[in-house]
Amino acid sequence: IVQRIVGIGFGIVQISLLFRLVFKWLGANPQNGFVQSLYSVTQYIVGFFEGIFSRGVPNSEETTGYFEPATLIAMVVVAVISWALLALVEPRFRNLVQRTRYTN
Repeated sequence: IVQRIVGIGFGIVQISLLFRLVFKWLGANPQNGFVQSLYSVTQYIVGFFEGIFSRGVPNSEETTGYFEPATLIAMVVVAVISWALLALVEPRFRNLVQRTRYTN
């Protein structure tokens, strides 16, 4: 049960970060309610990694979308943390079932 809860929790975080990455890349309207709430919720995680690399913002004013490497780094770090936690909560001892064959 713990593995499912941890897996679902980290899965929701990863999907949220993926949506943020795609929305930033495609230039979603930050004034939209859904986009604004997604950005504010995921900012807590992405904020730790901002400033490591510069954003890939083009010089053209026509393009509003850009690549945000901090989100990609956050996705990788969250994946590693979830892998480590899932490895910790994995049961160490499993029930061993042995098959016995009888011959005449």
